[in-house]
Amino acid sequence: MSSLRHILLLGFAALPLAACGADDVASPGEGVIVPGGNGGTPQPPPPPPPGTPASSCPAGTTDGGEILANRRVCRLPNQISGQTVVRNVQGVAYALSGRVNVGVDVGGDGAAAGGQSASLTIEPGAVLFGASGADFLVVNRGSQIFADGTQTNPIIFTSRQNLLGTATDNSSNQWGGIILLGRAPISNCDGGAEGGTAGCQKLVEGPGANAFYGGNVAADSSGSMRYVQIRYTGFSLIEGNELQGLTTGGVGSGTNLQFIQVHNSGDDGIEIFGGRQNMKNIVITGADDDGLDTDVGYKGFIQFVLAIQRDQAAGATGDTMIEADSTDDGLFDATPRQNTRLANFTFIQRRTGRNAILLRGGTDYALYNGVVVGPTGCLDIDTAQTVQTAGPDEAGIPVFRSVAFSCPTAFDADADNFEAPTFSAGTNNNSALVSTLTNLFVNGANETAVPAFTTLSTISAFFTNTNYIGAVRDAQDTWYRGWTCDSAYAPFGSGAACTAIPVS
Repeated sequence: MSSLRHILLLGFAALPLAACGADDVASPGEGVIVPGGNGGTPQPPPPPPPGTPASSCPAGTTDGGEILANRRVCRLPNQISGQTVVRNVQGVAYALSGRVNVGVDVGGDGAAAGGQSASLTIEPGAVLFGASGADFLVVNRGSQIFADGTQTNPIIFTSRQNLLGTATDNSSNQWGGIILLGRAPISNCDGGAEGGTAGCQKLVEGPGANAFYGGNVAADSSGSMRYVQIRYTGFSLIEGNELQGLTTGGVGSGTNLQFIQVHNSGDDGIEIFGGRQNMKNIVITGADDDGLDTDVGYKGFIQFVLAIQRDQAAGATGDTMIEADSTDDGLFDATPRQNTRLANFTFIQRRTGRNAILLRGGTDYALYNGVVVGPTGCLDIDTAQTVQTAGPDEAGIPVFRSVAFSCPTAFDADADNFEAPTFSAGTNNNSALVSTLTNLFVNGANETAVPAFTTLSTISAFFTNTNYIGAVRDAQDTWYRGWTCDSAYAPFGSGAACTAIPVS
């Protein structure tokens, strides 16, 4: 990360000027454009010397009157409209002050009264932060985010404490997080609507009013997030109503989510509420609750997932690596029924007294090419809640292909003894692997010896065919390196600690 190159584009417009005040940003053609030296468009402030704060804030943001990590604090507006660009301006850190909305909810049918689509583009290398659990970003239905960093210049969402230098490898719960809301199908509708229809919507956990998700647009697009770090998030508003690192609700398959690290979330790393999104190259480090939590009829494909819990001796409170429920209200046959397909994953669980994988609540789940290492148990399937009478929506028994468990007890010791025969019914599974992982998460000789499920593309064209299990094939496989940050318990070799902010 010390080699991050912060880009200053002098030939382009800065953030559009606020049309009426600090809380509304207008796009070109929607508001007054301040005359500048480049064809009438406003220019960013001149770059300061490296390692010093900018002299002023970009147009459309408000000077926060504070310098953190040698960066001037520039507040984003609470309502983003039109097409807004957050420039990577040298010496600037952008503050999320309270709930920052991208657009106004257009509804599941796209015709909600007052709905307004908007887009937020964030340039590679930009740093955005929140100061409390009340600070978070919401991309509403019908709007999009384009946060596309690069392998050497990732976008960083983090906390004020991180910029102050007080965050540690065990810090969490320091700001809210990121919420993406879309119009793809969900189950468990508010108001009794039929699941999967345009009128089926639900209020997402965390932000409170006017944050609905759901609809009937399976290919809906909430934009793109690539090469992004989300650090020190998670905040519990009330019991059972929490903000995660990344929360998605009804997000469609037209959304691109790839190369995302969620670090030290105070709740789940990523929680998915319904929708049809797919994801690749996901790193979840230090989540206080579940690594990956999927609910409310989610159907999608996820590949290359590396999830590592913090050491329990250092205060880790992580729960499962996967928690999957099709529903959240006891209606286990609600439709659409969850059907998650997960391939090439490595889970390093460190919390004792927990099973690494928990499948329940009417979920269909298939796991391919996985490695699970834990101190207690590897798999718990709640039979009564998961294996239902076949209905109209893909009800079925969980599937395991080329999955290796390295836990003292492979299966939960419940009365039905359903886990062992279900796991054994798959192909090339190993419930008694002696882990030889190197550098904590890189395949060793015993992982390499497990025959892989090599025809993933027959499951979905989204999947990449591989000839190995786990997320990281060998020492030459370094897809996780460069854009991630390092911690004492997750040494990726990226060259920059999660406790530090790159010099601008």
